[in-house]
Amino acid sequence: MSVSAIVPATSSGSRRALLALRRSGPVGRRVAAVDVATYRAIRGVARTPETVARVKSFSRTGEHAACWLALGAAGATLDARRRDDWLRGLGGVATAYVANTALKQVFRRKRPVFDGLPALISTPTALSFPSAHASSSFAAAAVFAPLVGPAATPLRVTAGAMALSRVYLGVHYPVDILAGAALGTAVGTFFKPKART
Repeated sequence: MSVSAIVPATSSGSRRALLALRRSGPVGRRVAAVDVATYRAIRGVARTPETVARVKSFSRTGEHAACWLALGAAGATLDARRRDDWLRGLGGVATAYVANTALKQVFRRKRPVFDGLPALISTPTALSFPSAHASSSFAAAAVFAPLVGPAATPLRVTAGAMALSRVYLGVHYPVDILAGAALGTAVGTFFKPKART
């Protein structure tokens, strides 16, 4: 399939994507085309008012890593025996968020703008890469999973859903959340609580 078939020139966001594709090599062009095509596919899923309202409410809890910082603070308060581990995890989530914010200033990728697919939620900045929701969510999954026992799998699923919600709401490309997830996982793994002997 050609790039122009995936990225129709009638869309302002697509026109910018096409310009970027023309400047990259074959691998970059393919990645960008798949990125835009996946974005459009996710945006087309179940856009009923009820579904959008639920996803927006869920996604807002991850703004500025709020839900993950709250989880870490609750763990540090309620689990005195492992308070240091929870505080270390809090530091990991905060570090991932700060690192993500710094990288956004370096890359300065603009958020998606596509005709017929307006953003469904407001954002604090116009910058898209990498996704702060993804980085803080995946950092939280890495650092808190060892502390929540059987809830580790639901925690990881929630982190993934939080990241995907940003594409569904039209404020990130899939590559943004993949980069954020990689950053968050790396930072979270570094801050993961040490095994007790």
